[in-house]
Amino acid sequence: MKWAIIILIMLSLLGSIMWVMPTPRQRFQAELRAKAKPLGFQVQMVRLTAPRAKGEMESGQYSVMAYRLPRLNVDKKTANTITPWHAFRVESIANTGLPEGWSWGFGENVLSEEALALLKDIIDILPSGVSSIESTPIQATVHWDENGSIEDLGLIKAQIERILEAKI
Repeated sequence: MKWAIIILIMLSLLGSIMWVMPTPRQRFQAELRAKAKPLGFQVQMVRLTAPRAKGEMESGQYSVMAYRLPRLNVDKKTANTITPWHAFRVESIANTGLPEGWSWGFGENVLSEEALALLKDIIDILPSGVSSIESTPIQATVHWDENGSIEDLGLIKAQIERILEAKI
């Protein structure tokens, strides 16, 4: 009987330890976020409200990781000329100039044809886990579910830098 109690206590302690340990997914996310910081990313969990999808009564709200790069290449005068926009991976009516399956959260009809062509190219290159892209006078952001690989981080950085360089 003593052995049964000792084994039960040991299993209980082992279960508690296993419950506290991070899962492989959590370890991957920690590694990804640690590698993002030296690349210049600001990583933050944000709550997004996507535009209402076709056939839906309400817009979708969800939490997602935002990978941001600040605009360091613009002065105050130039920053005032940058119009904010936000494109989502959702099919809705507000999709002028975007690839199929993408819609505007805001900023429809504010980008030039050249800027739209660049944005389409960027969207085609980004990983499938990217749920939206946003640009403001302060920063450019990709909202990503962090499914993929560490290499996707470099791909995302390169595409955000294209937005920053084009000043769109």
